[in-house]
Amino acid sequence: PTPVIRWIKEGGELPANRTFFENFKKTLKIIDVSEADSGNYKCIARNTLSSVHHVISVTVKAAPYWITAPRNLVLSPGEDGTLICRANGNPKPSISWLANGVPI
Repeated sequence: PTPVIRWIKEGGELPANRTFFENFKKTLKIIDVSEADSGNYKCIARNTLSSVHHVISVTVKAAPYWITAPRNLVLSPGEDGTLICRANGNPKPSISWLANGVPI
């Protein structure tokens, strides 16, 4: 008999409200993908005779993006100032500081 197809995410849930099935559940579609969607997804086909499964590993890559966008700072002589540069991505970006184009 034609198998029933089921999808699961190992160690978690399928992304809520962003998961759609196509082609009689043979295709799992995730929209608006985020880094949290990385992981192993298992497709299980089962009928009255047996079942088989296959694990698909999904890795989400992300260009660097700001966690906290840097802000301009205006200081008077003698004041202290803090510059914050918080960025993330996959792979994790390296952060460099330059003053007037010169590394510090």
